[in-house]
Amino acid sequence: MLPPSYNKFQNGFSHIFAGGYAAGYYSYKWAEVLSADAFYMFIDSGNIFNKVLGMKYRDVVLSQGGSRNMDELFYEFANRKPSVDSLLKIDGIIS
Repeated sequence: MLPPSYNKFQNGFSHIFAGGYAAGYYSYKWAEVLSADAFYMFIDSGNIFNKVLGMKYRDVVLSQGGSRNMDELFYEFANRKPSVDSLLKIDGIIS
């Protein structure tokens, strides 16, 4: 079966799982988990512009860059392991 002429590579999703890209895609999703979880820490603090939390994020996460494992940095920042629930909230899967 020939694909229609309007079929474009960018419109397909199957390319992600062929040729070893799946692991990279997983890392993008894990980064989204960490990002969403940090975001909800600000929301849950009652002040999206929480200066103390923002400074801690800057000092613990941003200043370390890639010099340490992000799981360690997130744990040091949040004092807990990351939760996928925050990403599920942002994506509208749970409330």
